[in-house]
Amino acid sequence: MKIIIRGAKIIDSKSPFHNQTLDILIVDGFIKKIGKSLPNSENADEIKLDNLHVSQGWFDSSVSFGEPGYEDRETIENGLNTASKSGFTAIALQPNSFPIIDNQSQVNFVLNKAHGFATQLFPIGALTKESEGKDMAELYDMKKAGAIAFGDYNRSLDNANLLKIALQYVQDFDGLVIAFAQDEKIKGNGVANEGIVSTQLGLKGIPNLAEELQIARNLFLLEYTGGKLHIPTISTAKSMQLIKEAKAKGLNVTCSVAVHHLVLTDSTLEGFDTRYKVSPPLRTETDRKALLKGIKDGTIDMITSDHNPIDIEHKKMEFDTAKNGTIGLESAFGALMTVIPLETIIEKLTAGKAVFSIDSNSIDEGLKANLTLFNPETKSIFTKSNILSKSKNSAFLGMEIKGKVYGIVNQRKIILA
Repeated sequence: MKIIIRGAKIIDSKSPFHNQTLDILIVDGFIKKIGKSLPNSENADEIKLDNLHVSQGWFDSSVSFGEPGYEDRETIENGLNTASKSGFTAIALQPNSFPIIDNQSQVNFVLNKAHGFATQLFPIGALTKESEGKDMAELYDMKKAGAIAFGDYNRSLDNANLLKIALQYVQDFDGLVIAFAQDEKIKGNGVANEGIVSTQLGLKGIPNLAEELQIARNLFLLEYTGGKLHIPTISTAKSMQLIKEAKAKGLNVTCSVAVHHLVLTDSTLEGFDTRYKVSPPLRTETDRKALLKGIKDGTIDMITSDHNPIDIEHKKMEFDTAKNGTIGLESAFGALMTVIPLETIIEKLTAGKAVFSIDSNSIDEGLKANLTLFNPETKSIFTKSNILSKSKNSAFLGMEIKGKVYGIVNQRKIILA
């Protein structure tokens, strides 16, 4: 593999070439030379693209595929190819397949399926057996097999003592616990954010309190046990404030926010379109603006697409009975570019590597080539033709997005969209 990327503006605050427009020579998966008008003495393939920018490869901390068990929603092969063409060189795979990824053999299965792709797959093991919240899963065995964290995707752990034990147990091998926050009793039969819109539409509401109360409990447990806790996809202003206060106390807590919570609000529900039914639910404009502030001040550590393919039989239904979830890999960058500055986006799409203990390489000579290629300027309407996933349940269909992902360079491969 020998390629020269011509005239690329490098966006990487950790690189000595940050904000410079240069050529990048890559040989056998490593950056051999960076400079102006590099000679092609290696007989390398050349890549020239309009307004080309490159950054460190992006990482998505919450991706669901389906395989094994729900291949009709998404396969690992197509999912990883979609991630590559969406700019992600690494993804953390949620355990919500069938069977649940709750043991060593399931971790090995998905890792074997993902071998050889440009985008690397890092499994999240279930925190509890079959994600039922009753008994702790085989955490240490899964860690040895390659699991990078443990959590039950979009399922909150009612048993506080079990979470306490898990936080204590994983410290022996530097494990990371993921705790989705939603009090199921307070949520009840709610399907949308509790507020003016849900009242007008006659939809049962999910109050902010359902998330905030659970986050407060989990932070108290973390303060008691120590260890590392990640709170995914927060959606309210108060949630962010609670985490900010916990960080100020010195607790080892991180959090993420989903793209759709930064771009959309519950006002989109007025047409009862189930593409906008997600968990946690889309909140108000006040919450959305607070989350954007949390991105800028560093309270929120990373942004995820929270990519969750749902088959048409479970999505094209009445709002009350449809499954939660939206796909998000293909639209993540373009949607974010409508609300957040470019350098902040790059920071929040790469910061998760450190949290999940994944190798991160800046853009410099002699280092591994792990790059995302993109153009931040173009504008377009996101349509079904932009969707590469098997499932088409995107909350961003019909929306004007900004920017275009060209592809990635990783694992001695180049993938162009």
